[in-house]
Amino acid sequence: MPSVKAVLTTAVAIAAAAVVSLSTSPAATAAPATPSATAQSPAKTQGWLNIYAGTAPQGINAVQLKVATDPKVGPRVTDNLNRSLYRFDKDTANPSKSNCTGDCATTWPPLLVSRGQSLYVDGIDPATTGFIERPDGTCQITIGGWPIYYFSKDKNPGDLNGQGVGNTWFAVAPTGGKAQAK
Repeated sequence: MPSVKAVLTTAVAIAAAAVVSLSTSPAATAAPATPSATAQSPAKTQGWLNIYAGTAPQGINAVQLKVATDPKVGPRVTDNLNRSLYRFDKDTANPSKSNCTGDCATTWPPLLVSRGQSLYVDGIDPATTGFIERPDGTCQITIGGWPIYYFSKDKNPGDLNGQGVGNTWFAVAPTGGKAQAK
């Protein structure tokens, strides 16, 4: 039967070998994952927001905007669920400023983006997109400087119930202008 000293010496040797093995193992010293060769670079960055041209990859925490062609108003901007987006004539584009707060923002919820998200735009020039900080500290997406909103009475994808409301609300065109039939 081996002595206690021999057992302890063997145990220490095995433990030391395990530590050396772990310290050189790829799993123990793995470098942070590098982006794949297909990773996309932002087309634009505004502060903390990265803005990309195209469609957001699956699983990415992003706001996606795209262009839909509507027989009533022509090209207009929607989100990834085909919900209509609007601009408000009482806002300003230069400088970008939202004048829709309180009850107005309940009826016309702003399209918000938060830290940790990216913005992907398909059919919209990334250079014309960005965000503003609202009075409550949230950040609202802009196109062409115009803050953009949903309409609470649009219940289904593709609804365009906010078009022309009060002669101040209009579907937003890919440039930030009013989407209106010519």
